[in-house]
Amino acid sequence: MVELVLIETTGDIRLDVPLHTIGGQGVFVKEVQRAVLDGRADIAVHSAKDLPSAPPVGLVIAAFTERRSPHDVLVGSTLNGLAAGATVASGSVRRRAQLAAVRPDLTFVELRGNIDTRLDKVPEGGAIVMARAALEILGMTDRIDEELDVERFVPAVGQGCVAVECRARDDMTIEVLHTVDHGPTRRRVEVERAFLAELGSGCSLPVGGHVVNDDLRVFLADPDQGRWVGDVVALSPGGVDSAADLGLARTSARQLQEQLG
Repeated sequence: MVELVLIETTGDIRLDVPLHTIGGQGVFVKEVQRAVLDGRADIAVHSAKDLPSAPPVGLVIAAFTERRSPHDVLVGSTLNGLAAGATVASGSVRRRAQLAAVRPDLTFVELRGNIDTRLDKVPEGGAIVMARAALEILGMTDRIDEELDVERFVPAVGQGCVAVECRARDDMTIEVLHTVDHGPTRRRVEVERAFLAELGSGCSLPVGGHVVNDDLRVFLADPDQGRWVGDVVALSPGGVDSAADLGLARTSARQLQEQLG
C-alpha cells in the first residue's frame, strides 16, 4: 500500500515573487525533504532540476528515473515568429538569458503557477517557455509551437528526470528504489550535478548543464554584464570512467567562472 503525503512548498505558496528572490533552487523541495527526515514520509519525489547540488544530511538520492525529453519549448509562437519586442514569459533566469542571447530585442516577464495556469498566461503576440517533459506527462504536447535545440538552449541540470530521495539508513527503501534507478540517466545527471556543485550553492547566475551522448554541454551567464559563456566537454566513451567525467565537469565550471570574471 502506498500513501501519498501532499506538501505545499515555498515555491508553491509564494507565487507573487520571482523564484530567484526567494532562494531559487531548493524552494520546491525543502519542505518535502523535511517530511522524510522527520518520518512523516518514507520517500520524496522531485523534479531533478529542482534539487540543490547536494542532498541534506540524512538523505540519499536512491533513484534517478529514466529521463524524458530535456528540451525547453515555446508555447504561443515559434522563436522566429515573434515580432521585434515581443513578450516572453518565464520564471527561469536561465531561459531568459539564453533567449536574450539569441533575441536581445525580446521583452521578458515573470511566469509562475501550475501548468494550466501558465498555459493561460501566454502573452498577446508572445510566448511562454516550458519544459517539454511536463507537457508530455500531462498529454499536452499539442500546445507546443517550437522545441528548442539543447545545443543552443542548454537545459537545466537534471531537466526531464525524476529524482527519488529517502533516508540514508533506510536500506529496505533504498533496495526497492534501486529497481527504478536508470543507470545511464544517473551517470549523466551526476555529471551535470558535479558541474553545478562546483559553481557553489550560492551561485544565482543563469546556469545550464546537460549530458547528451558523451558530451557535457554547459552554459553560464551574467545578465548584469550582458555576457554569457558556454562549452562542450568530451566525456569518456560510454561513461567508463565516471570519476574522470566528474572531474571534467568540475573543471569546466571553474573555467566558465574565470571567463565571466
